[in-house]
Parts: sequence; structure tokens; C-alpha cells
Amino acid sequence: MLTIDKLKDFGANTEEGLGRCYGNEMLYLRLVNMIPAEANFSVLENAIAQGDLDKAFEAAHALKGVLGNLSLTPMYEKCSEITELLRARTDTDYTPLLSDLLSKRDALSSLCAD
Repeated sequence: MLTIDKLKDFGANTEEGLGRCYGNEMLYLRLVNMIPAEANFSVLENAIAQGDLDKAFEAAHALKGVLGNLSLTPMYEKCSEITELLRARTDTDYTPLLSDLLSKRDALSSLCAD
């Protein structure tokens, strides 16, 4: 079961995230629980694999917003890095960055499942 303490240990700024949910812990935790299944992770992964930087940017930017609003700092920071590289249409191997983001998503998923 996901808890505020587990999210703090994960690196989330739970005070900030809770503030955006008006202090409603149940709402905050419910929203965080939805993150591992967020469709834009797959969209981002597929778009990068296909070399579609425009579509990848849209997915990364959407994820950045959701992760930032929930103050999931470790994921937000990695997603921000990807978003800015995509915004600049940087020709680079996105695989390590994407792998790191997906690894963080999987870690969060484990916290949600415990």
C-alpha cells in the first residue's frame, strides 16, 4: 500500500504535492497510484523508437506536467531533461534517459503494489 512515507523515501516532495491536492492525502495517493499506468509512458517509448521527436516531445511534456503537479521529483527531473532535449530536437540516443525514467516508473509501481 502506498503511503506518504514511502513517497518521501522515493524522493517525492509530498508536502508540495499534497498542497496541490488541498491537503487531501487520499486524493493525492490515488492520483500517484495512477502514474505507473499513464499511457504517455508507452507513447513516449514508441515515439522515440520510431524517431518521431514531435510525438515524443508531446508525450514527454504531458508527463512532465503530471509528474510535476504530483511533485514526483525523481521522475519529474528525468522527464524534464528528456523534454528539453526533445524541445530542442537534439539528435541523441534517448535510450539511457528513457530507461532511467522507466526504471523510476517501475520503482513507483512497486511502491504502489506493496
